[in-house]
Amino acid sequence: MLVKVFGSAVYGVEALTITIEVDLVQGVTGYFIVGLPDNAVKESIERILAAIKNTGFERPRTKVVVNMAPADIKKAGSAYDLPIAIGMLAATGQIPAEELHEYIIMGELSLDGSVQPIKGSLPIAIQARTEKYKGLIVPKANAREAGMVNNLDVYGVENISEVAGFFNKTETLKKVVVNTREEFFDNQGSFELDFNDVKGQENVKRALEIAAAGGHNAILIGPPGAGKTMLAKRLPTILPPLSLHEALETTKIHSVAGKLPTNTSLIAQRPFRSPHHTISDAALVGGGGVPQPGEISLAHNGVLFLDELPEFKRSALEVMRQPMEERKVCISRARVSIDFPASFMLIASMNPCPCGYFNHPEKECTCAPIMVQKYLNKISGPLLDRIDLHVEVTPVAFSELSSTKMSEPSSDIRDRVLKARDIQAKRYENHPGVYCNAQIGSKLLKEICVINQVGQNLLKTAMDRLNLSARAYDRILKVSRTIADLAGSDDIRPEHLAEAIQYRSLDREGWAG
Repeated sequence: MLVKVFGSAVYGVEALTITIEVDLVQGVTGYFIVGLPDNAVKESIERILAAIKNTGFERPRTKVVVNMAPADIKKAGSAYDLPIAIGMLAATGQIPAEELHEYIIMGELSLDGSVQPIKGSLPIAIQARTEKYKGLIVPKANAREAGMVNNLDVYGVENISEVAGFFNKTETLKKVVVNTREEFFDNQGSFELDFNDVKGQENVKRALEIAAAGGHNAILIGPPGAGKTMLAKRLPTILPPLSLHEALETTKIHSVAGKLPTNTSLIAQRPFRSPHHTISDAALVGGGGVPQPGEISLAHNGVLFLDELPEFKRSALEVMRQPMEERKVCISRARVSIDFPASFMLIASMNPCPCGYFNHPEKECTCAPIMVQKYLNKISGPLLDRIDLHVEVTPVAFSELSSTKMSEPSSDIRDRVLKARDIQAKRYENHPGVYCNAQIGSKLLKEICVINQVGQNLLKTAMDRLNLSARAYDRILKVSRTIADLAGSDDIRPEHLAEAIQYRSLDREGWAG
């Protein structure tokens, strides 16, 4: 008897329906899986047979051929265990096959028949709804994630017996219903961190406010203990809240990577990713035999924080250059090419020298000038060009640390950021794909960032003295546009340009002595 069961394969952040055909053939008992399965799928036969036996069902006693179509797409992972097992039970007449075509079924099996979580439930559910399937059966741990998709019956199961009972009409499965909007808006504004915890550092707070208002990349340079990491971790608290579309897009990426917390339905806050400096190139930008999203994609619509930037491998940093410009990364393999979104804000931190105390007001630096320069040269010029704000972080004085005066809370800063973003939203409403000043291209830059003659002279002097590149010139204009937006000004004034120019400290000749 030939039976068809439907599953799904995740490629990039999208899903593709897979038809799993199970056929019983007269002959010597044997089990064969065809259709370009990887080793994890081939090994699944032993798991499936043990699960069938240990849950009281009869395993097939004839030759079994399982075909996974389309056969030119590689099937990877253990999530096909459950649909193959259901196909075997239907082919042997232990459950009816009439309704199988109405459902997408996915799940990994344990030897005792219990169903383990899988990756990519959200894109699978979206594809199931698009193709007008009646329902989706997934592991219970993934049910809330898939349940966000409306007009689709989602069922969470804990073992194979529940699925068999559902099709045999001997057991009723409870539909998972998630009020997506209610959960999304309830969880948007709850932050554990706040800028009012930070004493002093008003200049750095101002720079991060500008970065948040315009979506700009920033690097913090200062001695150990000055508060670089503390400040960076609080940046998400002043960023605009995620829109529902952005939240869905972000959740899909985390779902595909298997990074979504258990029983989480939707990511409501902007992601903050902080990988260790030993990270490999592929882990940072994405890759692998079956391409998976890297840290830059997991930080999509949020913040990627690289602490101790010079300690990262140079090759890993250099592969970020194109995604920072394109806001996506293309992973190409012999059989497949996949685009992952990567629209993130880069916030980096570093010490000014190997010992960390160059330019420190109290502690003496023990590094020779050539060592300081060598340390700074670990970060390439092209990468620094793509970082809009270079911010020097100085140690906080005792008088400020011991002060009982409350600092400005994140909510107040966020209000100013939101006003600036509203201005930008109206400005770019007729420009698809552009949502903030950091995203504008060269053509739009000429229209948006117009400066008067005084500003032209100021910028020319800065270009000559700091020996800035053409890309740095564009960055200064974008930052000055954001500063003007924060000030509520329609025009970019010389004072806005002057503030933007001061955030190019690493472009200064002789900065390291």
